[in-house]
Parts: sequence; C-alpha cells; structure tokens
Amino acid sequence: MSAIREGTRQVMAWLHGWTGLVLGWVLFVMCLAGTMSVFKPEISRWMRPEATASAGRVEAIAAATNWLAANARGSTGWYLTAPDDRGNSVEATYDNGGDFVARALDPVSGAPVARETLGGEFFYRLHFELQLPFPWGRWLASIAALAMLTALVTGIIAHRRLFRDFFTFRPRKGQRSWLDGHNALGVLAMPFHLMITFSGLVTLASLNMPWGIVANYGNDLAAAYRDLAPGAVDRPAAGRPATLAPIAPMLREAERRFGAAPFSRVALANPADAASVVTVYRSDAAQIGATVAEVSFDGPSGRVIGAWSEARPAVGTYAVIYGLHMGRFASGLLRWLYFLGGAMLTLAVASGMILWVVKRRERAPLSLANRIVERLNVGIIAGVPIGFAAYLCANRLLPVGLLDRAQQEVTIALDAAGLALLVALAVPPRLGWPLLLGVLALLCLAAPVVGGGLSYLSQALARGDAVLPVADALLIGAALAASVGVRTVTRRRPDTRRTVRARAIA
Repeated sequence: MSAIREGTRQVMAWLHGWTGLVLGWVLFVMCLAGTMSVFKPEISRWMRPEATASAGRVEAIAAATNWLAANARGSTGWYLTAPDDRGNSVEATYDNGGDFVARALDPVSGAPVARETLGGEFFYRLHFELQLPFPWGRWLASIAALAMLTALVTGIIAHRRLFRDFFTFRPRKGQRSWLDGHNALGVLAMPFHLMITFSGLVTLASLNMPWGIVANYGNDLAAAYRDLAPGAVDRPAAGRPATLAPIAPMLREAERRFGAAPFSRVALANPADAASVVTVYRSDAAQIGATVAEVSFDGPSGRVIGAWSEARPAVGTYAVIYGLHMGRFASGLLRWLYFLGGAMLTLAVASGMILWVVKRRERAPLSLANRIVERLNVGIIAGVPIGFAAYLCANRLLPVGLLDRAQQEVTIALDAAGLALLVALAVPPRLGWPLLLGVLALLCLAAPVVGGGLSYLSQALARGDAVLPVADALLIGAALAASVGVRTVTRRRPDTRRTVRARAIA
C-alpha cells in the first residue's frame, strides 16, 4: 500500500509540473490581470484624474441618455452602468457606424470625460480574453483554467506534508527555498485558489462544456437565451422614429419594484425607434449571487411592459458561483483579501515556473529547451508587469485629446511587454532579471509622478479622495519589491554546475 501511495504521488507530481509548465505563462498573465481587476473601478478613477464630478444614479443615467440622444441617435443600443461608491462615471457602450464604442461619461453633463482610456477594463478583458479575438482568447483562458485546476488538485495529492511545510522556509538554499516559498503561497490561500479557479471555469461553461446547449437547442442560441431569461422583453424595431420618454421616472419605478434595492445597469434597445425598450437591471453589489432581476419599459411612453426575477434553483446556483468569481459583493477588507489571494496565486504560478528551472539546474547543466524556458520565465514574469506599468505611465503622458487614445495606451502596454520578452531572450538570465526588474521599478516609481501626477495627488488629498493616494502607494510598494528583486538576483550565487560536476566525480 505504501508503494502504491508513493507511486501515486510521483505520478501526481509529474502531472502537476507539466500542466504548470505547458500553460504557466498564460496562467501568470491571467492571474496577474485578474488580481488587478479586483480594483477595476478604482484603477479607472486613477486613470481619469480630471473626472471628479459626482451625481446620483438616476441623475447620472438621465444625463448620459440626454447626451447619447443628441450624439448617438442612430445607434441600435446603449448599454450603461451607473456610478456607485467605487466609480463616479457612467460606463457607456454603444454602436457607432457599425463599431462599438466604450466611453466613460460625466455623471453631471453626460458628455465623455476628457481623458479617453479603457482604465481597469483593460485588465478585466485581458484576464479572460488575453487580447485575442473572440472566441479564441476565451477558449485559451478556459483551457488554462482547466490546467490550473488540474495543477491545484495534483499538487494537493502529491504533497505529503501540505500544512507542515507552510511553516517552513529555508532561505538561500536554492531549490529548497523556491519549493518552500511555492508551498507556502499555495497552502495559505488554497481554498481561495480552488474557488476562483473552479468558478472561473463555470463562467466559461458555455465554451468548455457546450454539449447540453447543443443537445437541446442545436444552433438556435436565441431559443436557449429565451429559456434562460424567459421574462426578458425583446422586440424588433418598428422602423418609425420616436422620442425617448424621460428616463428618470422609469428608473425610480424599477427601484420601487426591486423593493428599494438600487439598479446597476440600463440597456436601451433601438433608442430612437417607436418600439424602443428600456431595461433596468437590479444591482447585485449587496449579495453574493449575481441576481437576475429586471424591469422593461416601452421607450416612447415609459410604461412597464415586462418585469421578472429569476427564482429557479439551478440558475440561482450558477449565479452564486458566478458572483463568487466576480466578487462584486466584496467590500472593504474582503476586497483586499480577494486581491491578496489573487496576488498569492500569481506568485505561486511564477515561483512554480522558476522552480522548474532551478530543480533541473541543480541536477545537471540545463538542456537547450530548459534554457529557453528559463529565458521565457524572465520575459513573462518581469515583462508582463512592465507592460502593465507602461500602460499606467502612457495614461499620464499621452496628450488628453489624442485620437484613438485608449487604443494607443493598450498598444504601448503590449509593445512594452513584447520588447521586454525580446530582451529576455537576447541576454543571459543573470543579466535579464536585474535589467527588467530595474526597468519595472523605474516605471512603477514614474507612474505616480509623470504627467502632473503630483498635482492630481494633491487635489485628491484636498477633496478627501483616497483612491489616488492608495494607488500611488501601491505603485511605490511595487517599485520597492522590484528593487528587492534586483538585489536578490544580483547577489552572488554558488556555481551549481560546479557542484553538480563535483558530485558526479565523487
């Protein structure tokens, strides 16, 4: 029985290592971007420092629809997210000439804020789309999440002293130190890691497990949607122009029907048409489950034409799992715990990738394939954060009125990460690590101060806004961490290859 147990552990350890290696770099990007997404609204506020106006939900949506009625009348749909205690802008998406436009609208005037940027939305989309076209990015993210769940389960089975090793860390011991750190990062937040990975897989279930939909509906996805949301109102455009009724009374009526619970999103289908529909969705910020509750209004008259709330247990179960992954219910300390859990998962992935190389270097000189893995580790683990920091710096440095400004920020982020990867492939790791970590430290230090950053900080402090000061402090903390990394990797290390040869001769 003991031999069977040891054999099982060895197989699980082998599977744990290889699943982590094959998609480890993708998982690192997903985990880091997902961790950043915990504070998506706050990042957006940091990246729009001029947008300081605030208004109530009803007034902000009314102002936004007034501006859209004058400037996006030919659009087939407006999709609006109301401001709340975390974000003060109306997040609007609408089609313009066949292309969808995403803009943040001022809650008072309804006009787009001066600084066009994706803000925290960039990290959120990168987390599950990986900057790839639909559906390929989501497919890859789904496969990577499955690999992560496999790695977590096999890691638990393979580990003999799971909780005991959490309290063990032996510094400057090469492979042993990396293994101790990897174990500690994995064990402390293991329930969170399992929850966030499994729930992420469930959110993409229609991609990774489409068989139920296909068996019941074939290619008729519209029928599947009607059964999933049986109370939703969906009617075709009449082809006759009409003026939208004042939206504020509709929003107040919706909140009354929600039992005084606030709304969070508003969708307007064919807003300039006689058959326009205004749908108001209840907020789920005060509960774990992503509640499906909506009220639909006839656009020209403002009368209620549909209202429903999801009560089916199966759909409710999915809503809870989805809500746990999104974490919109989390506030205060719990949100920081989400962030900390995501950061530990990111570091666990990174340390596992490094451990793969360290383990093989201490056994024998690295093969060509493992030398490539080592350089890719440098390029991804240091390069992706460089891209993120460059994104924040670009936000401050690009002219506010630049055409297609939001896309320029994304391009700079991707170019910076790609350049870091090329540098890592071109230079030895003993030079690549300190060089790229040093660049990361400089960018993190620069982001809070360049482009008038100190002025924005002083204004935020004067009005009592804690978002900018906290974000700047986190960037400085990241710079210090990168500086510690530079010092660590430049410390003189023993020649493990000589040690290996000495052992072989002995």
